Amino acid sequence: MPRTRMTRQRMIILEALQSVASHPTANEIFELARRKLPSISLGTVYRNLDILAEGGKILCLNRAGAQKRFDGAVRRHHHVRCTACGRVSDIFDPPEVHTPLPEKPVPGFSIHGVEVEYLGLCLECEAKQRSKGPL
Repeated sequence: MPRTRMTRQRMIILEALQSVASHPTANEIFELARRKLPSISLGTVYRNLDILAEGGKILCLNRAGAQKRFDGAVRRHHHVRCTACGRVSDIFDPPEVHTPLPEKPVPGFSIHGVEVEYLGLCLECEAKQRSKGPL
């Protein structure tokens, strides 16, 4: 894992991300970082988020079809995502999940691991669906 030099901008972006329990998008982190550094640009936030993720300081949650989100908690954990609104929450101390790697090679890929993401409805979306009643 490459060593990440902590510039002032990177530190502000990291602090902004770690100040929230949600899993914000780059745009949301940009808005948080601007409170401390009004001159910061969105491009700077994007570049530094990539550097922080490559350096192992943050996690990048990049799911197919979903907007990229970031996580300031890097210790081992899984995530649960609401299939209605996209909200993501942490599951710390998750149960062991044994998902074997494919037995046969997957053409065009070198597989390095498995990530677990639980899917469901957050309580707010579940309540909205209940209030709508049956279709």
